[in-house]
Amino acid sequence: MVDIPREVIELAKAGDLEAFEKIYKAASGFVYNVALRIMNNRQEAEEVTQDVFLKVYRNLRDFEFRSSLKTWMYRITANTALNAYKRISKVRNRTQGLESVENTAVFSDQADKDIIKHDEQKTNEEALTLLLGRLNADQRACIVLREIEGLRYEEIARALKININTVRSRLKRAREAMAAFSQGGLEK
Repeated sequence: MVDIPREVIELAKAGDLEAFEKIYKAASGFVYNVALRIMNNRQEAEEVTQDVFLKVYRNLRDFEFRSSLKTWMYRITANTALNAYKRISKVRNRTQGLESVENTAVFSDQADKDIIKHDEQKTNEEALTLLLGRLNADQRACIVLREIEGLRYEEIARALKININTVRSRLKRAREAMAAFSQGGLEK
């Protein structure tokens, strides 16, 4: 995300639409990328991005420069994406219907084999998407903010409003899960 001058933020806080558009142009790419990494679905990431900018627009007047605009927007993006992911997951789980445990286990084993085979044939970006897809939403948010967006542990803790030890724990579990999966042995 490109640094946005304080004057532009102040103008946007005061309701200047041109200033808000500058913020949107500077931040929309990073908001979408964070949302995509958490949601693991382009259409859902686009919807989250729209939701984030609605929230930013509505709440920008309350932004007090206690953190950087980037950190504030990370927090909004991560929380919006995590909430959307959890909501969508609940709906998916309800609509999948009841399947026998045996059929689910067979499908899961075949899916794991297909994913591993697919992973071997794809580019690094596609492999990363597959690996991130194996993590739960909380782990994915932490790994995206740390490894892809380059935030420090303290920044992640502030952005997600969690304890720094929780950040460390989620990152450790995420890295272990990704390493196990990339070696072909992840069990969910």
